[in-house]
Amino acid sequence: MSTILFANYNYKITSISKNIEEKMIKGNSHNYACPVTLKDLRYINLEHIDFKGNTKIGELIVHKNVASDIVKIFEYLYNIKYPIEKMKLVSNYKANDFSSIEDNNTSAYNCRFIENTTKWSKHAYGKAIDINPIQNPYISKSGEISHEKSLKYRKRVVPNDISYSSKAILLKNDEVVRIFQKYGWKWGGIWISIKDYQHFEKRQ
Repeated sequence: MSTILFANYNYKITSISKNIEEKMIKGNSHNYACPVTLKDLRYINLEHIDFKGNTKIGELIVHKNVASDIVKIFEYLYNIKYPIEKMKLVSNYKANDFSSIEDNNTSAYNCRFIENTTKWSKHAYGKAIDINPIQNPYISKSGEISHEKSLKYRKRVVPNDISYSSKAILLKNDEVVRIFQKYGWKWGGIWISIKDYQHFEKRQ
């Protein structure tokens, strides 16, 4: 176990405990056909600013090889006061991606296929994260957005208000996108045929 206080930023990285393993399996986010084992994964508690401006402790599961990246990135997000509404394990939603998005949940590991394929998602390797998915929607080739609450965020513009939900919008070349890119993460907001503004992934 690693517990560190760095620059007044609190986080904890641990291996997957029996309690977390049970939660993942019961919550359908992991099974023994998944492309990574539990030994490949790490459970992280991280500070973040919520949509009321309060400091909260969130939780993520990621691949062990990107755990350090995630801590450094989220420390930066915390220091620039980028808001994240909530950060819970997707097993809280029975691994249902739609339900997690509807609750505007920021999440990472989920042993699932890319939608409408039999190809593993980067989430199934613990090397992808979706951030504030309501404010940063997935937009299909045809322009469809599946979540009604996301419709007003179709147009990607600098917001005129100072609400936390507006501050959560991810835009090209903003600080959040740049810090992920600094650590080698790719952003779905610059994809050509579709746009996945919530999505960052590490391809190595």
